[in-house]
Amino acid sequence: MAFDLSAYLEKTSAAVDAALDDFLPRATEKPATLHKAMRYSLFAGGKRMRPALCLAAAEAWGGSWADAMALACAVECIHTYSLIHDDLPAMDDDDFRRGKLTNHKVFGEGIAILAGDALLTQAFEI
Repeated sequence: MAFDLSAYLEKTSAAVDAALDDFLPRATEKPATLHKAMRYSLFAGGKRMRPALCLAAAEAWGGSWADAMALACAVECIHTYSLIHDDLPAMDDDDFRRGKLTNHKVFGEGIAILAGDALLTQAFEI
């Protein structure tokens, strides 16, 4: 039986998104603008390849998704932080990522920097 990567990524993405939603502060929690900015980029789409690799590695060594979910979510927070900072005017000055306006275009440069920093800090907390 052939491995169906698309189906696996769909399954892992849904599980990771649900876990990330639980790990992150709600968008309405103060400071709401910062939390909205964090969530805006974290839930902007993408294949969730890095967390899927974490989950697959856990499975390969006899572990479960539950064993590796926190690490998978932390890796995705770090990846998203790097994308937010990479898009900033002082770096690549990108206007769009994955077909959506970049974080700094929606929330301003200062909030985008803080959102990236907060996602990195969130990864350590997770």
